[in-house]
Amino acid sequence: MLSFFACNAMEHDRVTDKGLYQQNIIAIIWDFDKTLSPQYMQTPLFAAYGIDEGAFWDEVNALPDYYARGGVQVQRDACYLGHLLAYVRAGRMPGLDNAKLRALGAEIALFPGILELFDRLKAVLDAPAYREGDLRLEHHVVSTGLAEMIRGSAIAPKLSGIWASEFIEGAAGPGFDRGAAPAPGCISQIASIVDTTAKTRALFEINKGANVNPRIGVNDLVAEEDRRIPIQNMIYVADGPSDIPSFTVIRKHGGLAYAVYEPEDDAQYAQTVDLQRSGRVDDYGPADYSEGAPTDKWLRLHVAQIAGRIIAGRKAALERRVGHGPQHLADT
Repeated sequence: MLSFFACNAMEHDRVTDKGLYQQNIIAIIWDFDKTLSPQYMQTPLFAAYGIDEGAFWDEVNALPDYYARGGVQVQRDACYLGHLLAYVRAGRMPGLDNAKLRALGAEIALFPGILELFDRLKAVLDAPAYREGDLRLEHHVVSTGLAEMIRGSAIAPKLSGIWASEFIEGAAGPGFDRGAAPAPGCISQIASIVDTTAKTRALFEINKGANVNPRIGVNDLVAEEDRRIPIQNMIYVADGPSDIPSFTVIRKHGGLAYAVYEPEDDAQYAQTVDLQRSGRVDDYGPADYSEGAPTDKWLRLHVAQIAGRIIAGRKAALERRVGHGPQHLADT
């Protein structure tokens, strides 16, 4: 399921009379936990209610085997959502609603330099060489975490789209009043789930423009030249094996995949090295986005290279399509 900020994207998109996008957008698509933040985003939630975070995740990790003994198979990536609701029902998280989740999102720690990096990346496209192309940069988060917490985080104003899981507060009961609005209250049901499969779906929603144009569905047949953001104009940044399906989709269609690791975590570093060695990613670097750090340099370089390719492609297309008039020949 999709949750996003449109950010007036349709207003800025220029569509020709044939319905073709200019394809002037470069998109960086980010995982969240351990990619933008050194912690799981739910950390402030557990702290607010005095819940042992480690114990909670140990319980979540035990859930698949627990339910399997009853003949039920659960999604490993998403079963934590139901367990959060179990804590709410048990009174361990009293008063937890979407507004509280969003407020707690402001307490999520971010890796160094990430907010300033977004500004530096935008400045790349402000260079004279690219300004004539009216190129734009978008950032999207695709996460198995909680959409409301991401909306409340410091990074939210920088984002064009958010794909993450959501909760319902006032769930509709039998015979509910269809003309009424849902009643506010504690979160009580899962509204949407983003797992590893849904992450790859999000890539094609961004690619086709289904997230900003309600007339387009992710399963609609859309010619490559009619898609809002070609995948070769995308960079996917994430931290680990759970993102391998998305890394694969991006690279298969000509985009770039970049793995990050926590600088102080040797095991995570070894994991990212293996991702590149096995051909899952194009490159890797520390999740330190400070100016001049390797990841900052890599992202700015490749945004510039994608921009240069877009401009060169337009110039080549112009040469192919324009019939030049006759020229005066020099006397010999």
